Amino acid sequence: MTAPTPPPTRGYTATKDQLLGRLRRIEGQVRGIEKMVDEDRYCIDVLTQISAIQAALDKVALGLLDGHARHCMHEGAVEGRADEMATEMMAAVGRLMKRG
Repeated sequence: MTAPTPPPTRGYTATKDQLLGRLRRIEGQVRGIEKMVDEDRYCIDVLTQISAIQAALDKVALGLLDGHARHCMHEGAVEGRADEMATEMMAAVGRLMKRG
């Protein structure tokens, strides 16, 4: 019988608990917006909260990109896949920047 394979180490593994906490707060903010709409709150107040959520998600995304650049890309370079990893990361950055 072989031992189970441990999950791979990702760039965000060291800060996973912090990342999950941020995502839970964002989830709560989204539920708050749902309640605001249900209560017919003022449009600008709802939009302000949406802007806050977008900023929070941007922080999460930047943290993930930082971890990817420091960990995953480093490993990829060691494995001879630096160009592939850079192309993949830049595509992800491009998707993040294409909003609205």
